Amino acid sequence: MSRCIAFLRAVNVGGRTVKMAALRDAFEALGFTGVETFIASGNVIFETRARDFAALERKIETHLNTAFGFEIHTFIRGADELAAIASHPAFDAAEVAAASTFVVGFLAAVPSAEALRTIQRFNTDIDRFHVNDRELYWLSRQRQSESTFSNAQFEKAVGMRSTFRGISTLQKLNARLEAS
Repeated sequence: MSRCIAFLRAVNVGGRTVKMAALRDAFEALGFTGVETFIASGNVIFETRARDFAALERKIETHLNTAFGFEIHTFIRGADELAAIASHPAFDAAEVAAASTFVVGFLAAVPSAEALRTIQRFNTDIDRFHVNDRELYWLSRQRQSESTFSNAQFEKAVGMRSTFRGISTLQKLNARLEAS
């Protein structure tokens, strides 16, 4: 069994409310075991025998769409992947300490060369970006709500689905997984 985390896009934002108990039930209905939610922003821990995470993402998305009546994009990472993501040195420690925002975007796929060039154009004196595999690290001197960069802007410019989580959330989630 693999321990995985599903990062769900747009859960409990913009009027798209999902109770965590209902979300756990939806994952259990798919046959997953050890299902837990982590904070109410669409992070689901579960165990599966599946190895094809891309197919699993589509299966979960289809089920959640039916269960909740709206599209919920799903990004699965294994527990070992999360540990690497949460500790990846995307920026130096002084930059991180001075930042107001440090988040990680989960991407549906590794960005193409063209997408990487587009991402590089997002860099400013305020916002910095770093791509590692299927993750986009974003460091900002401003609060996330004050930045001109957004998930919607990213998706439109790059043509790729994504969902973002604060690095502290990812570190806490990783610590929880390591403790269990």
